[in-house]
Parts: sequence; C-alpha cells; structure tokens
Amino acid sequence: MNRVHSEAAAAAKEQRKNDKREKRKKHKDAKEDDCGASMAEEEAPKEKKQKQKQRKDKDEREEKKKLKPTVSIAVAGSIIDNAQSLELATLLAGQIARAATVFRIDEVVVFDSTPAAENGSAGDGEESGARFLVRILEYLETPQYLRRRLFPMHKNLKFVGLLPPLDAPHHVRKHEWSEFREGVTLESDPSKGTLVDVGLSKNVLVEQKLEPGKRVTVAMGTNRDLTTACIRKVVPPSTPREQMGSYWGYKVRYTSNLSGVFKNSPFKEEYDHIIGTSEHGQIVNSSELTLPTFRHLLIAFGGLAGLEESIEEDTNLKGKRADDVFTSYFNTCPNQGSRTIRTEEALLISLQYFQDPIRRAEQKL
Repeated sequence: MNRVHSEAAAAAKEQRKNDKREKRKKHKDAKEDDCGASMAEEEAPKEKKQKQKQRKDKDEREEKKKLKPTVSIAVAGSIIDNAQSLELATLLAGQIARAATVFRIDEVVVFDSTPAAENGSAGDGEESGARFLVRILEYLETPQYLRRRLFPMHKNLKFVGLLPPLDAPHHVRKHEWSEFREGVTLESDPSKGTLVDVGLSKNVLVEQKLEPGKRVTVAMGTNRDLTTACIRKVVPPSTPREQMGSYWGYKVRYTSNLSGVFKNSPFKEEYDHIIGTSEHGQIVNSSELTLPTFRHLLIAFGGLAGLEESIEEDTNLKGKRADDVFTSYFNTCPNQGSRTIRTEEALLISLQYFQDPIRRAEQKL
C-alpha cells in the first residue's frame, strides 16, 4: 500500500512540474506575441506616414512634369517711338506678335522708359510707345470672334486690319470643333449658370456664375450639343497646354521700367533664369550653349540704345551693370554686317538661337 501511495505521489508531483513548465511556456509565448503586436502597432503608423510621403512626393513630381516650363520675353516699348507713323508703328507691333507666336512664347512683358511712363501717356494725351504696343499685342492675341466684345473702338487700332493673323491654335474657326475654346461671358442665370460666346452658331452654358464681359477658357469636350442642356465648365487658361500640349497664346504685361519686369513676375516661383541680349554680350555657339533646368525663363531685349541704357535709366538699378541684372548675357548675332540690329530682327534671330538650348534644358526635367 505504501509503495502504491509513493508511486501515486511521485506521479502527481511530476504532473505538477509539467503543468508549471507548460504555464511558464504559455506566459512567455503570450508575452512575445504581445511584444510583437505592440512593435507592429508602433511600426504601422511609421510605415503609413512613409508611404504617404512617398505618394505625395510622386504626385508632386508628376504634377511638375505636367507643368511645362514657360518662356517669357521682355521688350522695350521705346521701339515704337522710333516709328514714323501710326501705320508703321502698327506693323512693327504686328511683327513682335508674330515672332512671339511662332516661337511659342508664353508671356510678353513690355517695359517703359519714358518720363511719363507712370501715368501711361506721353504727356500730351497720347499713349506711350509701351502702352501702344501692349494694346496691339493683346488685340492680336485675342481670337477674332471675341475682339468686338472685348476691344472698344480706339484710334490706335486704325491699321490693325493690315496685319497678318497670328493663326494660333486657340484661334479656332467657326466650323472647327476643339476640346477647348476661348469665350467671353454674357448674361448669367442664377439657377443655371452663365452664357458664353465661344464663336459658334450658339452660345454655350457654363456651370459657373460669372460677371459679363470676361474672357474665359471653356472646356468643350467631345459632345457637340450646343443646347443649354449640355452644361460646360470654365477652366484655367493653362489647361489646354497642360492636357493637350497645345500652344494657347501669350499673356501681355506692362511695367513702367526694366526692374519691374523682374519684380512683378506673375509666377509664384518668379523667373529662375534671366537672359539679356546685347552686342556686348558673351559669344557662344548655339550648339555649345547649355542652359540650366528652369521653370520660368525670361529673355530680355533692349530698345534703341540697348539694355545698357535701360539699366542706366532705371533708378531702381542705379550703379548696377548688366552682369548684376541678368543671369546670362549673350550676343546672339556676332559679326553683324549692320551697325545696328532692330529689335524686331533681334527677336527672330535670338529666339531661333535659343531654340535648341531651351529644348535640351527641358529634356533634363
């Protein structure tokens, strides 16, 4: 009996030991699981934030790719003052507009240097050369079907009918269909939206409520229904360029002096590369010229006496030289046969000179 009792007691003791070992093992496993879970919980937000940042960076890179670099030109309005008649001045302005369109310029900045520039007149009630140039450039850039609504009669528009049309992609003809059209707002209906004249047989309805007389860009899409049942949308003017890659005209900006060209940039990032052109500039072959990558490039052209005189006349640039004002300073037509190159000639020569360097810089983006 004692022997049986001893064996039973030993077996019970061994069982208790096994139970304790099993209990310790379970507790250890549970602790490891809890630790692993808490670590995973700690890592999860970090991984999530990291993925969100990566996604955001990727979206920003894609957005920047969509936003194509812009090229602006700055022209001295004093070139108009040298024209001997209204007709010749108009023809000169037309040449500037044609050059800007042919070379797909995004912005034309006209800077003044006349004493009455701040008042926008030449002192006798006449427009300064710069104001005149701005008026003609804006008129020519506007599609023909919108001009009557947007430009009231003015004596300085007398000879614009002699000028060749720009024939830019946004100057869409009446019988053509385009995914985007320029228009001018008419009356609005609070319950429906705004009627817009886009140069077709009927006005179209857009969903936004806008004041009349404003120029807008309308997304027409592919649906050719012109009734008010098909409601369209006004989009930013840059949309056709970003979505279709189409050149959509140039913007015109007036400034009273050369320094205002740089200070009042319409771009949030401002101009990140500014080029001056002069016979006193650096001589580099176009094929060897390397421009840095840029978002907004500006190329400046001087008046009758060049950019050097424009710098001297600007009180904000007193004591500065061309090298202080411009990032680069080039002579785009060395060994010229004439003592002078007119601005309208310099525009064509220089914009062709910069074509390949600009293209190479854009490919780096």
